[in-house]
Amino acid sequence: MVGRVHPDAELLKEVPLFQLLDDAERTDLAMRVEVEEFPAGKVIFLYGDPGESVYIVTAGEVEVFFKNDTGETIQLELCMRGDFFGELSFLDPGSGRSASVRARTDVTTLRLDRDDLRAFLQKRPEAALDLLAALAKRQRATVERLRHTASRNLNEEMEDRRTRVQKAADWIAEFSGSIPFLLLHVVFFGAWLTINWVPIPGVTPFDPYPFGFLTLAVSLEAIFLSVFVLLSQNRQAAKDRIRSDVEYDVNLKAELEVAHLHEKMDRLTADVLARLDRLEARGEG
Repeated sequence: MVGRVHPDAELLKEVPLFQLLDDAERTDLAMRVEVEEFPAGKVIFLYGDPGESVYIVTAGEVEVFFKNDTGETIQLELCMRGDFFGELSFLDPGSGRSASVRARTDVTTLRLDRDDLRAFLQKRPEAALDLLAALAKRQRATVERLRHTASRNLNEEMEDRRTRVQKAADWIAEFSGSIPFLLLHVVFFGAWLTINWVPIPGVTPFDPYPFGFLTLAVSLEAIFLSVFVLLSQNRQAAKDRIRSDVEYDVNLKAELEVAHLHEKMDRLTADVLARLDRLEARGEG
């Protein structure tokens, strides 16, 4: 940052947001607005930084951007002369910056703090439409460019897409591995063998040894049961793949958050060192 001075009232005439003001109002506003200059490549603020001011570009270009869940930098908007950014600090006080802003070239801006902006909009409420239009434009660009987030629900991802056959396969596969399924087969086979193998007065065997009908029934059951189990296993494999994707997204998001903290710490360290250099220079002078 090169300097902070108040602009000339005539300069405000060239800013579309302030063209509706009369000379007296522009003179009053000029005493509240500060000129700030940034060299090319300078980060004006980062996502999540606290902010209570709006910036209006009077010269140069600034880039409004964010990083998606793969670490790729996505440009939301390129602000040039007459454009403004940071308006969410006025509309949503107390929240952090919703995007990062960087100077693409040497930039001159006018900074208007929240209280001064409120007083300005009370005098010229029609200027709020310009703020809302810029907000809608940036929001639309964000929605179009945002990719998926790491907040998918694994059960909802799979359950909503199951067909009746898949639901039946899941139920059969789950039931075939249960104790009631085993007990039913023990009772069924015990009754079948008793009737057809043990002589019982008044009962005629319908499948005598070597129990050919029982062998056929068991073989058919094994075939159908194996198919249902395989269907359920395939769905489980697909579910495991989605779980792996979700875990990857979560880990990647955590890694990006750590990288973001590193960027903020590097920026803070650079600012502290710059201030120390200025203090040493003043002490030597």
